Amino acid sequence: MAAFMKPYEAQAFALARIFVGLLFLFHGAEKLFEFPGPPPQLPEALRYVAGVLELGCGGLVAIGFLTRWAAFIASGMMAVAYWLAHGTHALYPILNGGELAVLYCFVFLYISARGAGIWSIDAQRGG
Repeated sequence: MAAFMKPYEAQAFALARIFVGLLFLFHGAEKLFEFPGPPPQLPEALRYVAGVLELGCGGLVAIGFLTRWAAFIASGMMAVAYWLAHGTHALYPILNGGELAVLYCFVFLYISARGAGIWSIDAQRGG
């Protein structure tokens, strides 16, 4: 049944990369600029560092520039964020509220391994 999507694999991956990057970028915008909503309650230094990384890595992943490095850094950041904010509360992510951090961690790890794909600056540069 799903074989009809095979010809669109590259486009589907590119759309997923773009939207994951944009969603991550908005987490950073929220922390740095209080847009589109109020920032989470974090220590100021942690909020600033996380915001810069989320905004920067999210933007780079979305446009597909230095994608492997940006996604790798974002993946590591989400692993650290999970253990700092969620992992100490309960064993399972569904119980400790950390499923979004885990999801981002592994999606970014996959993007890091796969690269930017089509519709990216990396592809235009031959990387």
